[in-house]
Amino acid sequence: MTGRDPHEDGRVATSLELFYDLVFVVAFSVAGTQVAHQLAEGHYQVATVGYLICTFAAIWAWINFAWFASAFDTDDWFFRLVTLVQMIGVAIIALGIPDIFVSLNEHEHVDNRVLVIGYIIMRVGMVAQWLRAAAQSAEYRQACLIYSGMTLLAQIGWVAVMLVDMTPLPTVLAMVGCVLIELLGPWIGERATSGTPWHAHHIAERYSLLTIITLGEGVVGTVAVLGALIEVEGWSVETAVLGLAAMGATFAMWWMYFIVPVGDALHRHREKSFVWGYGHIIIFMAAAAVGAGLHVAALYIEHETHIGPGMVVATFALPLGIYCLGVLTMYDYLLPFDSLTVFLGLGVIALLVAAVWMAAAGVSVIVAVVVAAFAPVLVVVLDEAFGVPRRAQALASMGVEVAN
Repeated sequence: MTGRDPHEDGRVATSLELFYDLVFVVAFSVAGTQVAHQLAEGHYQVATVGYLICTFAAIWAWINFAWFASAFDTDDWFFRLVTLVQMIGVAIIALGIPDIFVSLNEHEHVDNRVLVIGYIIMRVGMVAQWLRAAAQSAEYRQACLIYSGMTLLAQIGWVAVMLVDMTPLPTVLAMVGCVLIELLGPWIGERATSGTPWHAHHIAERYSLLTIITLGEGVVGTVAVLGALIEVEGWSVETAVLGLAAMGATFAMWWMYFIVPVGDALHRHREKSFVWGYGHIIIFMAAAAVGAGLHVAALYIEHETHIGPGMVVATFALPLGIYCLGVLTMYDYLLPFDSLTVFLGLGVIALLVAAVWMAAAGVSVIVAVVVAAFAPVLVVVLDEAFGVPRRAQALASMGVEVAN
């Protein structure tokens, strides 16, 4: 485990990495179901805090594994077994998600014991990987020791978070403190030393694969809302329109994400990897929450919600807007700023605000959801019409060849 070549040709995700990602489907699915039911009941604080805690724990651990594997993946028996340990940790995190929401609903302490145990198991496995890399790679030993040391220090805090009964606010603050300690690992390790030999195109592919997994929650939400509509009203033109709009929105979200060759941009600007990599946490969360919003719409159609139609549409529109604006911001960070993205962002906001206003004003929730679903479609259409030549020029200025 001496470090991979960061310029290796043809570097792609391994079958183990793909298998590892699939475990996160369960965590996102459980969190999405829980937050949808809390939103449907009008428990907005419980839904927000619970969702942020649960999805953040899973995404944070995924990010750390992805960057380590990009730099040091040996795919030998030790690497595989320790990865299995981390996968078990993800499964335990998923099992602990319902306890988080139940305890938040009761307004007492946050029951995060199972979730934190799963998280610690994942992180202990990661520490073992870093220590092995430190022992076998003289070139990157200092960086590996910093990563492992800060992660171990943070685990002391995580144990305290698990053992001490706290109300939601102190719990969140304590968890943020632990995260900041862990964040010091990559911040110091990549700046005060020679860093780690991560591969730009490989890490871009890894992030794109997790994005696809989170977008899968949108497909699940689409099926849920269509099933609810068919059960209540049967098959109709309205059902078909809603289905096409919801699937079209998810498809456009996928299209948006792959507009820019991220691997090439990161390869030329490795210094931007920190903000790009950790900024994705917001994008991942928002993508998965879009499916939860569609699930809320399904519950509304089944008359199982206690919130107004405007709030129902907002549960779909808000994460959709965060995703669209997050992706646009990410591309303006990687590439030279393009004023077109400002226009696209304003268009997204206008459509989503209009959709929520329509539902609140008495327009059918289904119609409002369809209007909101056009937000990412608008971005794709206008980008294809006006953005392609502008982006090609920007990429060419960075030395990136653009295929015709």
